[in-house]
Formats: sequence, C-alpha cells, structure tokens
Amino acid sequence: MARLLAIAVGCLGAQQAFADCKDKPAPSVDWHGCNKQLVQLEGVDLSGANLSGAFLSGTRFRGGNFAGANLAMSELVRTSFESANLAGANLEKALAARASFKSAVLKGARLVKAEFLRVSFAGADLSQADLENAELTRNDFSGANLEGANLTGATLSRSIFSGAALAGASFKRAYLSWARFEASDLSAVKDLTQEQLDLACGDQNTKLPAGLAAPKGWPCAPD
Repeated sequence: MARLLAIAVGCLGAQQAFADCKDKPAPSVDWHGCNKQLVQLEGVDLSGANLSGAFLSGTRFRGGNFAGANLAMSELVRTSFESANLAGANLEKALAARASFKSAVLKGARLVKAEFLRVSFAGADLSQADLENAELTRNDFSGANLEGANLTGATLSRSIFSGAALAGASFKRAYLSWARFEASDLSAVKDLTQEQLDLACGDQNTKLPAGLAAPKGWPCAPD
C-alpha cells in the first residue's frame, strides 16, 4: 500500500511539473516554457506567475502586474513592460533586446546574469535591484531610480544614465566603457574607481565622488 501511495504521489508531482499553456492569465499561473509571443496582454495580473523559460517576444504587457513573478531565462525580444509592476520579480539570465521597461517598477527585482541589449529602463524604479554580472550594453537608464542597486560586475558599455538616481548603487568591477553619465550625480555611488571613470563619458554637470576626477576625454563624442 505504501508503495502504491508513493507511486500515486509521484505521478501527481509529474503532472504538476508540466505547464498548461492554455490556462488564462491569472495570478500564480504556470506558463513556464510556454510560447506567448506576439500577444496583447496589457494590464493583466500575473503576480507570482511562473514564466521561467517562456517565449514572450513581441508581447505587450503594458501596465501589467508581475510582482514576485519568475521570468528567469525567459526570452523578451521587443517585449513591452512599460509601466508594469515587476517588484521582486526574478529575471535571472533572461534574454532581451530592444524591449521596453519604461516607467516600470522593478524594485528589488533580480536581474543577475541577464543579457539585455538596447533595452529601455527610462524612468523605471530599479532601487535595490540585483544586476550582478548582467550584460547591459546600450541600455537606457535615463531618469531611472537605481538607488542601492547592485551593479557588481555588470557590463554597462554605452548605456545611458543621464539624470538617474544612483545614490548607494555599487559599481564594483562594472565595465563602463563609454557609459553615459552626462547630468548624473555619482557623488554617493559605491565602489567606483578612477580606472572605471576614465572609460566613461560625462560633462560639466556630472557630479563625482570625492577623490575622483573627470577624465580629460569628457565630453565624449556623440554616440
């Protein structure tokens, strides 16, 4: 009897391991690995949903609720999360290109080792977000809130930080080649070195931490 019960429980667990991609959008829905590309899902509530490994390219989630959702290793090419709530969401190793997170809330979100190319976070809230070792080339963080964010080891080449709130953000080992800090306040960031700053771009309105000096190459040529 015990053996039969164990087999039954095992079968139930196996059934639960498979997502039902036909389920309607709802909090905690399991769409892991599902193909939800080129779909209009603006304003949906997917809080706590499992979207790990899902194909979401070209889909519009504007104004949606993804608080605490799992989007690890998801594909987000040209996906729109404008004004969406992704507070505490997991986007570890997610892949995005030309996606939009404009004015989105990603407070405390996890973007460790995410690969984002030409993604817009303009006006977004990334405070306390973890972006360690993320590939963030040519991203737009203008006007974004990155206070207390962890950018340790992140690749930020040619990304834009004009007007971003950066107090308490850690740039330890971050790669800043041609990163744009025009009109940015870097005075309260953490772990920034002169060697990193010498690779970056700024202007007369860039505020620097004590002990660091503006590189001779400022301002950089137009990108």
